[in-house]
Amino acid sequence: MTFPWLTILGIIPLIGAAFMLFPVRLAARPVGLIVSFVTAAVGLAIGGMYLGGTTFLEQVPWIKTFGAWWSLRLDGMSLAMVLMTVILTPIVLVAERKLPERIGRWSSASFFGLVLLLESMSLFVFMADDVLLFYLFFEATLIPVYFLIGGFGGAARRAAAMKFLLFSLAGGLVMLASVIGLYAVSASAGKPSYLITDLAALHIDGTSGRWLMLGFLLAFIVKAPMFPVHTWLPEAAEQGTPGTSVLLVGVLDKIGTFGMIKFCLVLFPEASRWVAPFMIGLALISIIYGAAAAFASKNLLRLIAYTSISHFGMMVLGIYAFTSQSITGSIFYMLNHGFSIAALFLVVGFMIKRRGTAQIDAYGGVQKVAPLLAGSFLLAGLSGLALPGMSTFISEFLVLAGTWTRFPWVAAVAALGVVMSAVYILSMYRRTMTGPLSADVAKSFESDLSGSEKLVVLPLIAIILLLGFFPGRTVETMQPTADSVMKIVQLSDPVPQAGK
Repeated sequence: MTFPWLTILGIIPLIGAAFMLFPVRLAARPVGLIVSFVTAAVGLAIGGMYLGGTTFLEQVPWIKTFGAWWSLRLDGMSLAMVLMTVILTPIVLVAERKLPERIGRWSSASFFGLVLLLESMSLFVFMADDVLLFYLFFEATLIPVYFLIGGFGGAARRAAAMKFLLFSLAGGLVMLASVIGLYAVSASAGKPSYLITDLAALHIDGTSGRWLMLGFLLAFIVKAPMFPVHTWLPEAAEQGTPGTSVLLVGVLDKIGTFGMIKFCLVLFPEASRWVAPFMIGLALISIIYGAAAAFASKNLLRLIAYTSISHFGMMVLGIYAFTSQSITGSIFYMLNHGFSIAALFLVVGFMIKRRGTAQIDAYGGVQKVAPLLAGSFLLAGLSGLALPGMSTFISEFLVLAGTWTRFPWVAAVAALGVVMSAVYILSMYRRTMTGPLSADVAKSFESDLSGSEKLVVLPLIAIILLLGFFPGRTVETMQPTADSVMKIVQLSDPVPQAGK
């Protein structure tokens, strides 16, 4: 493919963001929506061409002294993240289209512009095939998220935004040291290069490989986020708008697990095998801790944030279990979690808009007066607990089944997280939607889902069910990435042993 489709895909929302953020702000909302739908159309067209056999790779020399390239590439994993991003962005803008014209010194045009800027930076992150290019866009994503949290949201939004920024910058600075180290390694080999294919061919092993890998891994652990560097997420999710939380948890945090596969495993296979026991232990802690914290939460937004910590633990477990099945499941989980968490955050946002609070004890009996909203909440919750028929079920099954073949006891412990997810999701639904209906709650929920709210919920539920009942083609698209990674780390799937 000679036409620069990938560059154009990332530039479209960037142009829209410039229109929103600079003085010319006429008709900001409709223009922002149009730009997001155009981006989605181009992204889906690229996806169709990829599935039809088209190879997407764009390479132009950028900084020859450093061996840096403007290099963009698509494989099954990056395609999944790109499609998830371009689909969720217009859904978020539709959900937030009634944002007040002005919140303090911030305008709705600024919100739309920041969302489009985040979409552009995220797309380039997922498509980047050059380490330096990836790093620059990785850091650039922090800017719109910081202002989305700090400018729009709850009373403590500025503190939450600053905490998010400090954690992310700390991880990014450690990664920068490894990025510089990669230049030194490639230069000493005779050819300075930041291309992933060139660096992977160097076989960076030993102590230097482990230190360089740890720089990337720490940044991705913070981004994912995993215990114990997760504390920024519940506060950011609670203080940000529901749409901001969707993009933060559904899209941006996937860079963590995406990066573990694309950079840690591919560039440092020996170091990744070395660190695998630690990462598996950290994943198990995140799975159980996140589930327990979700059950103990009294705030709906914090509860959903903690569920994501548990789910990210499951994704990381699939990566470091080192089977083609578990890695495929992890990639599929990254995609499915994006849509599942979007449904949860946005439906809860509709509830907060009516009730004025995210505290669980302020609800009760909602299904009696708003059955469509309650039903949407239930379906989103069932997706969160990976009910069979939902797309997340296939993801968790692949991760656990793949892990079982290599580490049966690890899979058994991780399965406790699945059981715990059923407890906290069903408990959340029971406490908010069933039971006695107070006069205050009845008054708050005089209206059920509106037409625009249905337009937000229906596509998400449809995608969750479609990928749940017909996952085959999507999984097949991701399988080559997992198989390639298994070859790079020089491991093969365990041979099943027949019982005696």
